Amino acid sequence: MLRIGVISDTHGLLRAEALGFLAGSDFIVHGGDIGNAAILAALAALAPLTVVRGNNDKGDWAAGVPASAMLDAGGVGIYALHDIADLDAATLPADVQVVVSGHSHRPLAEQRGALLYLNPGSAGPRRFSLPITAAELLVDAGRVKANIVELIPRAQIGA
Repeated sequence: MLRIGVISDTHGLLRAEALGFLAGSDFIVHGGDIGNAAILAALAALAPLTVVRGNNDKGDWAAGVPASAMLDAGGVGIYALHDIADLDAATLPADVQVVVSGHSHRPLAEQRGALLYLNPGSAGPRRFSLPITAAELLVDAGRVKANIVELIPRAQIGA
């Protein structure tokens, strides 16, 4: 079984809880609004990293980060982009089973026909009353399951 850690909207804050959750992943996908190159380096030290540029990722460090990316993990095609509003599902490659996005900070794992849509929520600074979350994809024999995990209980959130 493969474990793909999925994180998004760190906005320059890579929490220890996020690092702990992602440790042991076979791959990591970041859905954009990274914040800085140090976050990319820290995540790449844990596992092979697939990353996309978010609307707030600007500057020289972000110039080489693509707007969308593909990952094949155990025969499961994973397509990542930051804002789901930019997706044209009709143009996705046939082998895509999972679409990862970020942007809204709202966690979501929803099967729509043949596609699993996963937004891990935000693992960075708290926004409004939204939870601090990340997700994992578990791939086994071509099947995929998503789990969203609250990294910090809402009662403890101060940042």
